[in-house]
Amino acid sequence: MGEAQAACQGRPASEALAAVIAALSAQFGNRLVTSQAVREQHGHTLTWVPNQPPDAVVFPQSTEEVASIVRLCAAHVVPVIPFGTGTSLEGHVNAPFGGICVDTSLMKAVVEVHPEDLSVTVEPGLTRKALNEYLRDMGLFFPIDPGADASIGGMVSTRASGTNAVRYGTMKDNVLSLSVVTPQGEVIKTARRAKKSSTGYDLTRLYTGAEGTLGIITGITLKLSGIPEAVSAGICPFPSVRAACDAVIMTIQSGLPVARIELLDALTVRACNNHAKLGLPETPLLLVEFHGTDAGVKEQAERFGEIAAEFAGGPFEWATKLEDRTKLWQARHDVYWAQLTLRPGSTPISTDVCVPISRLADCVEETARDAEEHHILAPIVGHVGDGNFHCGVLLDMNDPDEVAAAREFCERMVLRALDMDGTCSGEHGVGQGKMKYLLQEHGAATLHIMAQIKKALDPLNIMNPGKVVAWET
Repeated sequence: MGEAQAACQGRPASEALAAVIAALSAQFGNRLVTSQAVREQHGHTLTWVPNQPPDAVVFPQSTEEVASIVRLCAAHVVPVIPFGTGTSLEGHVNAPFGGICVDTSLMKAVVEVHPEDLSVTVEPGLTRKALNEYLRDMGLFFPIDPGADASIGGMVSTRASGTNAVRYGTMKDNVLSLSVVTPQGEVIKTARRAKKSSTGYDLTRLYTGAEGTLGIITGITLKLSGIPEAVSAGICPFPSVRAACDAVIMTIQSGLPVARIELLDALTVRACNNHAKLGLPETPLLLVEFHGTDAGVKEQAERFGEIAAEFAGGPFEWATKLEDRTKLWQARHDVYWAQLTLRPGSTPISTDVCVPISRLADCVEETARDAEEHHILAPIVGHVGDGNFHCGVLLDMNDPDEVAAAREFCERMVLRALDMDGTCSGEHGVGQGKMKYLLQEHGAATLHIMAQIKKALDPLNIMNPGKVVAWET
């Protein structure tokens, strides 16, 4: 059995692991941690998969230090698991074969800003909120907003999306260039700062969404946007989830430049009312936001109100004050915690799918009906402007029957989306949790090419092994 095959089928040899930990301890001192609590913190999954902690956690402060860690691990065939803030939802940061977790939280500098080019270069541990605080006085912002205060490196690695994606795109649309430490410990740069290029393979897109399986991202150059002159947000209730989804479809198809359009079903609205004391009508509703000039957002709002009325939606109420808008969107971002008020003591398991927008109403309605028929508490919320929605299944993880029923429900949700020419994940990523669906989504030939890329770039299979694509594919 070769080293690569051995590495992917079990934990590294104890002697090799001990040598790596000893060398890292000598180099990093107290920035190398082996306590059980810290290791378990870096192996949590927020999903069905049990906690699989790494053998040690190291906190580098530079690209050079990351490269030295990777070279050491490669020499001893020890797995390396990149870590941002740990907000991912599909077991991305678990260590099924043990190894060394590389926590990038100390690498959080804004390296350089080019306001005239609308670009910024940052280290991977910087969080999106910290970046936007830094940019605010320049009249700029980074628009990708997944809700959690995720690290930029993690957002790149999972190809994150969020509430603004309908207008500003996802991470793949907003990354200009990356610095990456390869599985051999070399440092490469995938592109220049130019807005476009037609030279060579697009390595920037290859590493964006690779979930740390091809290398560790240590530098990111991002596109920025100007803070809009005017922002207008509001809520619009609907008599049914289908009516709300149909209004979304009409809004997008009519070319209305909506910045955010979020669906909350009645259960989610109730949870938000419980958690944030909003007093919203407990029916399906849309949270909508427009960016532009004062005249532009007023016109857009009026047109959206007309569309909503066609589907029996309304009254359409606008939050014109900043504090009111902030409260609304904070409640939306806190849905994960708000859901717990619907069943105190339960565990929320969040999953997502994405379908062509023409099938959105069908997919959401069928999923809601499925939950009701099987007596599963699964509030629905979503970035429905691009066909992406989430279910937060609330269950007792100590009840095997309940867990089994919830898993079957989530699987039906994924298969339903795939049958509608959608994807098993619009923004959560693959990790460990959704690997089994890639064959059906992409086909054997495409999955084989992905596996060949993994094997070519990471022949020892040390980079976040056991995620995204199976080594045997």
